[in-house]
Amino acid sequence: MRKKFICGLAAAAVLTAALFSGCGDGKGGYDKLLDKNDPVTIKIWHYYNGVQQTQFDEMVSEFNDTVGREKGIYVEAYSKNSVSELAGSVLASVNKDPGAEDAPDIFGTYVETAYQIDKLGKLADLNAYFSDEEKAEYVEEYIAEGVFGGDGSMKIFPTAKSTEVMILNLTDWEDFADAKGVTYDDMATWEGLTRVAEEYYNYTDALTPEVENDGRAFFGRDSMANYMIIGAKQLGHPFANADKDGNVNVGADKDTVKKLWDNFYVPYVKGYYASEGRFRSDDVKTGTVIALICSTTGAAYYPSEVTIGDEDAYPISNIVLKVPNFEGTEPYAVQQGAGMSVIRSNDKKEYASTVFLKWFTEEERNIRFSAHSGYLPVKKAANDTGKISEGAASKISGTMLDTLGIAIEEIGEYELYTSPPFDKSAETRDFIGEFIEKSAKDDHAAAWERIKAGEERDKVLEEYTSDTAFDAWYDTFEKGLDSVSK
Repeated sequence: MRKKFICGLAAAAVLTAALFSGCGDGKGGYDKLLDKNDPVTIKIWHYYNGVQQTQFDEMVSEFNDTVGREKGIYVEAYSKNSVSELAGSVLASVNKDPGAEDAPDIFGTYVETAYQIDKLGKLADLNAYFSDEEKAEYVEEYIAEGVFGGDGSMKIFPTAKSTEVMILNLTDWEDFADAKGVTYDDMATWEGLTRVAEEYYNYTDALTPEVENDGRAFFGRDSMANYMIIGAKQLGHPFANADKDGNVNVGADKDTVKKLWDNFYVPYVKGYYASEGRFRSDDVKTGTVIALICSTTGAAYYPSEVTIGDEDAYPISNIVLKVPNFEGTEPYAVQQGAGMSVIRSNDKKEYASTVFLKWFTEEERNIRFSAHSGYLPVKKAANDTGKISEGAASKISGTMLDTLGIAIEEIGEYELYTSPPFDKSAETRDFIGEFIEKSAKDDHAAAWERIKAGEERDKVLEEYTSDTAFDAWYDTFEKGLDSVSK
C-alpha cells in the first residue's frame, strides 16, 4: 500500500480536507480576464543553469508562441544562478530593499523561503485556480508540501521534484563482495552499511600487509542535513515538531542523535566513510569511495571511470540502490526540489501565472524538462520509467534511467518527509548537517595524524568514539541547535 506523506504542519486528515475540498472548477471564469490583444506579462525568476536553463528557456518560448499567444500571456524567464541567490533576491524585492528589483510574478522556491514571504502576506493562494480533478492528477505528497500556515491555502506549486538514491561502483565492489560474501541486502540499513564499510576497510587494508592502516573508505554522502533530519524523523524524534496551529518546537533527543552519530561520525572518524571532493561523485572518480548517496539530480554527475593517483583510468559500471533505513523502522526518504510560488497581485496576473504552471507540468512536457536533469515529474501518470525513456528529447543515460526508476519505487514505498518551516528553519537545517560533518572531518584528521605519528590506532579511535566522547559532542550540538533555532 502506498505510504502517505508525513508533514509536520498539520494532521493528514486536515491536509486532505484542505487540499481537495471546495475549490470550485479551478477557473471561476478567470479566462475572461485574459485578452490576446492586450497580453499580460508574467516574469519568472528561477535558479536553473546549464541544460536545465536551456530546456526551460525553450519551453517558455514554446508557451509564448502557442498557448500564451492564444490567451494573451507573455512569459519572461530570468535565472538567478543559485537557490540561495534567488531566495535573497526575492526577499529583497518583497521587502523593497534599496536597489532591489521589482518582485517577479512567479519564483522558484523551497518551503523555508516561501514561509518567510507568506508571513509578509505576499503569496497568492493558488487553490482558486485549480479544480479538485486537476490537483488529483499530481502526486499528493508534492501538493501537500505547498500547503502551510494552518488555513489550507496552497502557496507552493510543484514543478519538478527529487529524492535521494544510493549508487555503487559495481566494478570495485565485485572483488570485495566475492571475497567477503557481502550482498546488496547487507546495505539495506544504516547499521548494515556501517558494518559493510568496516569490512571493506579491513579488506583493502589486508591487500597490502606490508603497510599498516592503509584501508580505504567505502562510503560518502552529499547531504548530511538529509541524513540527520530524515533519520531523526524515522527514529521517532524529529528535530522540528509542529503543532496543529503550525507553531514549531526544535529539540534533539539524545538517544536518537546517538544512533545518528554511531552511523556517521564513528565510521567517518575510523576511516570507513570519507568526503574529500566537493561532491561524492568526485570521490568516486578518484577512488576515495566506491558507494555514495546523492540526489537524483546529482546522479547525472556519476563518473564512468576511476583514476587513482597518477595511474591510468579504468572504466566502472554501477548499480543504483534504494537509500538505507534504520533497523526496525519504517522506510523514509527526503522529498526535495523547489516548486513555484506566485506573488500576490490581482486575479488576472495570478491566473495567468497558473495557466503557465499547468502547461509546464503537463505530462509530456514535464517529462521532457525533468528526465535529463534527474528531476522527477510531478504528475502521477508521468512517474513511469517507460514514459520517461520515450519522452526524453534524446537518449537518456542508463544510470539516469536507473536512478529515476529507483526513485519512483522509493516514492511508492517510502514515507516522504520535509521538515516544517519556521523563522530559522534554513539556518537550523544548515547547522544540523554542517555540525556533524565538520566535527567528523576535523576529528578524523586529528586522530589519524596521531596514528601516523606512531600512536596505537585502537586507543586513539576509542578516545574519539567512546560514550564519553559522544556526551561531550552532544552537549555542544544541543547548545548550538538551541541557539541557532531561536
